[in-house]
Amino acid sequence: MYKVFCFFAAMISIPHKSKQLSVFIIKLLIVITAFYFIYNQLANNDQLDWKKFLVLYKKNQSVAGISFILFFSFFNRFLEILKWQNLAQVVKSISVKEATKQVLAALTLGVFTPVGVGEYAGKALYFEKKETKKIIFLNLLCNGIQIVATGFFGIIGMLILGYWLWSLGIILITIVFVLISFLTKKIKIKEYSVESLLARINEIPRKIHTKNLILGFCRYIVFSHQYYFLFLAFDVNLPYTTLMATITTVYFLASIIPSFQFLDFALKGSLAVYFFGLLGVNEWIIIFVTALMWFLNVALPVIIGSYYVLRFKISKPLISDSLP
Repeated sequence: MYKVFCFFAAMISIPHKSKQLSVFIIKLLIVITAFYFIYNQLANNDQLDWKKFLVLYKKNQSVAGISFILFFSFFNRFLEILKWQNLAQVVKSISVKEATKQVLAALTLGVFTPVGVGEYAGKALYFEKKETKKIIFLNLLCNGIQIVATGFFGIIGMLILGYWLWSLGIILITIVFVLISFLTKKIKIKEYSVESLLARINEIPRKIHTKNLILGFCRYIVFSHQYYFLFLAFDVNLPYTTLMATITTVYFLASIIPSFQFLDFALKGSLAVYFFGLLGVNEWIIIFVTALMWFLNVALPVIIGSYYVLRFKISKPLISDSLP
């Protein structure tokens, strides 16, 4: 952390032209790295049989079908943009256009960082330095509601599939965790406590929380059904309830395992192969559907977000010029 601090301090002391060049090089490296991870996932994965995919694509290709699937990706990301616009108004009101820029640029920064921490820094850069803690907290709420939705539907899916012991165990652990949190809510760790966290949450108007909740659950329903319709496009004919329950179970289990965004495809793929394999779905179809979900909902937004990363301008220093 100290080395990072010194790095930014040094950037402030160098001439303006040199600083501009340094910032441009950093942005370019971020974009190149993001593109490399996308290429590496798609080009160097031995499990992806492109010949089989092309045969099935030629058999079922349809402009209406492709447009239908792409619409889900657009709507999924648009709901995320509306979520962020809704929460960001706690600091200042922003337009849908501005929210789009912040969400996509932050996604690009978060794609190769552990558990997407770069996303938090990416959004914070668009606001005053004094608002950094608020923006990080709001982003936690933005992502937190997706975790809640994933857990809610995931538990239902596991119960439908008959994983009663797993489901009850997870519910019990959650209840115990919540009880311990409330019993120790006044205990501070580095000046933070559960009580102070709840107080900060309560400072935000209820209508903002309600809208965040609705948009988060709607977004979950959108991308989980995109997964469902992709399986149908690959001629997987399973009962709706069984297929959706397996999808929600895979997403839930993947969400509780910390990983890098660029490893998300591999993690969900391995879990999907196991659970869908139990239903008799061909492994190559599972891998391809998972890969398409990753490409449509992560890779494509990252490619667009790279444009905003390259255009980002630091109008204010990240560290005060009055540093000793």
